[in-house]
Amino acid sequence: MKVKPLADRILVRRVEEKEVKKGGIIIPDTAKEKPMEAEVVALGHGKVSDEGKAIPFQVKEGDKVLIGKYSGTEVKVGDDEFLILREEEVLAVVK
Repeated sequence: MKVKPLADRILVRRVEEKEVKKGGIIIPDTAKEKPMEAEVVALGHGKVSDEGKAIPFQVKEGDKVLIGKYSGTEVKVGDDEFLILREEEVLAVVK
């Protein structure tokens, strides 16, 4: 199944950080913080200004971005988990 976001929304997949064990302590998945880095999977058609002009996205598919810890809406498609959020919720592009 394919998901296509609408308007100025983007579909991202959180990038899991590498697990680091400090002092031999293993932290369970439920206690871990959500990763703030994500990969852009799909884009909507973009925002339209009051004059009717299309405003292009500043991100593109495949970009690595930083997002807020609690931003967006989590969705599950099949076995994959995604996040749908507005472009304005993206904090930065990671180069």
